Amino acid sequence: METISWNDFEKIELRAGRILSAEIFAEARIPAYILRIDFGPEIGVLKSSARITDRYTPEELAGRMVAAVVNFPKKQIGPLMSECLTTGFYDENGGVILCVPDMDVPLGSKLC
Repeated sequence: METISWNDFEKIELRAGRILSAEIFAEARIPAYILRIDFGPEIGVLKSSARITDRYTPEELAGRMVAAVVNFPKKQIGPLMSECLTTGFYDENGGVILCVPDMDVPLGSKLC
């Protein structure tokens, strides 16, 4: 495991957001959703591709809080320009469990 400095960590904009919608990303090679996530007035609504179809349905994702990196460069994924990286942890079967605050926090709150 590589060690990073505190200054490196401070550069990461890991922010809390609320999923507004999730739709099937039909053009994805690996099953995924397109998430629209609201990070509050400072950052706004960003799109993210998330490979979480084995654990979540679009209906249960809407309204959930998530943690996402909002200052990576945008990434073209097929026809989608992904604007943030939604975070999660792999389970024992390789599925992804979302990394989420366990209580509501203000949209756009930075991980400290």
